[in-house]
Amino acid sequence: MPTLTPTDCPQPGIREAIFAAVDTSVQPVIGPTMARLLVIPIHDDSGAVAGGFWGSTLFEWLQVELLFVPEALRRRGVGAALIGLAEREARGRGCRGAMVSTFSFQATGFYRALGYAEFSVLPDFPPGHSMISMCKRL
Repeated sequence: MPTLTPTDCPQPGIREAIFAAVDTSVQPVIGPTMARLLVIPIHDDSGAVAGGFWGSTLFEWLQVELLFVPEALRRRGVGAALIGLAEREARGRGCRGAMVSTFSFQATGFYRALGYAEFSVLPDFPPGHSMISMCKRL
């Protein structure tokens, strides 16, 4: 049995090594894992990043990882524009769908209005709330 030691401060390269092991083991079934970043920043008047979209495309799906619209720009269509631009880019990359996980206290109504539907709910994550996974066919 190998020595197993938990840590919250791994040595550099450990994540990459674990990922490479997983990728090698699944390649015969799904091919190589080749995620491609998709980033759309929002810059403020000084040029600093104030929010935006961070995601990736993988296995013909867009994954929304982070979406943040500064308070001053909310309810003005900026979030919908970010998602729309990301979905257009994903379609151009051959994606068949998009997915996102959000919390019950955050953006579920926003994503529903854009055509996303729930496919998973994890209750009490974080405690007292739920993590909701949603998807949309492109």
